[in-house]
Amino acid sequence: MDKKMKLSEHLTSSSVAALGNSSKLDCTRLTPHFTLGELTKTSVKIDNVPNEEQVKNLKRLCGWLEQLRRRWNNLYGEGDDPIIINSGFRSPEVNKAVGGATLSNHLTGCAVDIRCIGIEQALRYAAILLDISDLNKEDFDELLIEQKAHIIWIHFAVRPKNNRRHTNYKR
Repeated sequence: MDKKMKLSEHLTSSSVAALGNSSKLDCTRLTPHFTLGELTKTSVKIDNVPNEEQVKNLKRLCGWLEQLRRRWNNLYGEGDDPIIINSGFRSPEVNKAVGGATLSNHLTGCAVDIRCIGIEQALRYAAILLDISDLNKEDFDELLIEQKAHIIWIHFAVRPKNNRRHTNYKR
């Protein structure tokens, strides 16, 4: 695959876990429903293995994702619907190859892009994440509904500190 893949292609392509480490990463659970492999998958053939601090950030983020999954299933799901991650941690090389922002929260393991079936699911995910923030009295850094052509996803980021609670809809 071409290393200069566009970000929108990276987010919608069928991804593989970090090359050379896929089986180890796929088996490493961050939380009951999310693995390190899911959070490090990439569609470019570049090594994408986080360090210890980045894994710690991914675990914090997965705590939010577990709550999102539980609330989604209680309110709208079939009981065990997964939350599908398009993109999580990105090494600087992967981030550059997919056209990610230079200072992206993906670089520190603090951000994920969550696949959405449509704008309604994106709005419901966003509302649930806002509720989780309010109920837990814990801020997030970014909650963005993003769209390229017909593809819609949620970009969600939680930093260890200095979270900005930035929300937006980006086309």
